[in-house]
Amino acid sequence: MYQPLADELRPRELSEVYGQDHILGPGAILRRIIDSGTVPNLIFYGPSGTGKTTVANIIAEKTRRKLFKLNATTASTADVKAIVSQLDTMLAPNGVLLYLDEIQSFNKKQQQTLLEYIENGKITLIASTTENPYFYVFNAILSRSTIFEFKSLRAEAVRRAVDRAVDYMARKLSVRVEAEEAALAHIASSCGGDVRKAINAVEVLFTACGGQDGTVHVCLTDAEAVSQKSSMHYDREGDNHFDSVSALMKSLRGSDPDAALHYLARILEAGDLPGACRRILCSASEDIGLAYPQAVSIVKSCVDAALQLGLPEARLPLAQAVILLATAPKSNSVVMAIDRAMADVKAGKAGPFPRQLQNLHADGAGFEREQGYLYPHNFPHHWVKQQYLPDCLVGTSYYEYGDNKFEQSCKAYWENIKS
Repeated sequence: MYQPLADELRPRELSEVYGQDHILGPGAILRRIIDSGTVPNLIFYGPSGTGKTTVANIIAEKTRRKLFKLNATTASTADVKAIVSQLDTMLAPNGVLLYLDEIQSFNKKQQQTLLEYIENGKITLIASTTENPYFYVFNAILSRSTIFEFKSLRAEAVRRAVDRAVDYMARKLSVRVEAEEAALAHIASSCGGDVRKAINAVEVLFTACGGQDGTVHVCLTDAEAVSQKSSMHYDREGDNHFDSVSALMKSLRGSDPDAALHYLARILEAGDLPGACRRILCSASEDIGLAYPQAVSIVKSCVDAALQLGLPEARLPLAQAVILLATAPKSNSVVMAIDRAMADVKAGKAGPFPRQLQNLHADGAGFEREQGYLYPHNFPHHWVKQQYLPDCLVGTSYYEYGDNKFEQSCKAYWENIKS
């Protein structure tokens, strides 16, 4: 029966798990918990291929508890009940360890049912998820579990797994390997920190390259072919989407055009054109605002052109917009002003409209009163002092001029007139 190479090489000891030293290294907290032999309910959070399932297997082995595995995308409450039925029998005399993969796929009712079975401690839950558990896991389960984050592996850590896989396949097939250094380095760097992807790429290369004359040749061209786009972790409704657009927005705000272009490229490579357009449009008003008022119209034109062109050509006007925003002067006076105003409205600070601002026809026939509105264009400099805010907010200031050239010139203009 065929067994994937990644499963054949699955670590049996914690020391063989690469890239998670922050939780599994000597003296690290999860390492000490596992070595104690008493394991609480755990939630493993992180990208695919970072060792979550492997560590669950090692925990079951070290604690000598029967391990059951369920995937929440296909499992049901009935599957959990079937496991519970084996408690206190010869099959599970010490209780069971339940590894529930993709727990975020269980709805709230299913998670509540699961909670009933872990309350008495006979079922120890190890759940894994690629999504933020604080958003997707029922609070009662979170409060009874300890969360550990598994991080994407760096290329140097993945390279150790790649070298191990190459050596293993050479021994298994009794062949000699001639591998280009650039090919192995490319596999390690292009898998997006996913060891499973990297090992699968090695297996495919050995299958494709054959063993003519007892030698397997691994070249960069073949490595690029089997690992194309494999580094992309992106889900339009998941953490990778929100992390990517957040990184783009913050790079624009931080005036780093190189970082902004990098995150734009990641979003576009994943095909998320609407996501990129939305964040770029937002940044024009949120982060540049009145420091460069023309930015929003220029960016809107770039976005319209991108949506009309579609990918891959859309990358050009969007890159133009990103470079413009990243290098433009910055002001957040717009967002601060509207947020202050929204906060007062939400707090109920509204009050009646000043009489002079009301619709002249609102009184109805026979009930018209003097409105008292002063038309600014009838006065010098098109301005006249009168009350505009409701009585309860008179004197409130929401907008503060930014320290950029444009807003400061506006400030000086109006201070001169209003004085």
